[in-house]
Amino acid sequence: MFVHVPSRRKPPPTWVTPLLVSLSMGTFVWMATLPEDQRVAALLMWGTAPEALFLPAHWRETLLDGRGLSLFTALFVHANWLHVLGNMLFLMIFGLPSERALGPMRFGLLFLLSGAAANLAAAWALDGTGAVLVGSSGAVSGMIGAFWVLFPRAELSLVLPLGLYLEFVRMPAAWLIAIWALLQLVFAYVGPELGRVAWAAHLSGLALGVLSAALMRRGVNRRLRTRH
Repeated sequence: MFVHVPSRRKPPPTWVTPLLVSLSMGTFVWMATLPEDQRVAALLMWGTAPEALFLPAHWRETLLDGRGLSLFTALFVHANWLHVLGNMLFLMIFGLPSERALGPMRFGLLFLLSGAAANLAAAWALDGTGAVLVGSSGAVSGMIGAFWVLFPRAELSLVLPLGLYLEFVRMPAAWLIAIWALLQLVFAYVGPELGRVAWAAHLSGLALGVLSAALMRRGVNRRLRTRH
């Protein structure tokens, strides 16, 4: 799957998206080399545990003892190869054009904030289940939401296997993202029957990405016009 976004000039180089991918892949490879007990301990330490966030009687305790930082550290921890590769693929597809439009600082901040907010929403939804949240799905969903707003006329090129041949099909990205968002709503309603996925994180990240990009769109358009 590839993104086609019309542009009149060669875009500036991006560095935040590759850095996020490198950090996530490096963390996963490092954890994969650990013995099983140490790997599980690392998942528990860096992942977001709902009970650890909401158990304190006062929210100040969570902020003061550092438990709130797990909302951010969990973004760079993944459970398995399929988990990390899927998130990194979508981060590259939607993150690179979004970073070019937003600029590296705003893009990086949006990634962290949408991911942390998504983890917080998922932790609230899963409180009492004993689950530990890991992965950057919420943050990637935020990037998808931002892309949806910033590039409403963009197209995605899909590679479809047709028998012995591969066919490239170009479709409006807005349609595909809308279908994806609708599926997240359905999956969130169905719940655990579709696997151990924090659907609430996807929806929360998507909503924050859409809202943030909408608020920044005027400044982004002005920035792109001056660049051209």
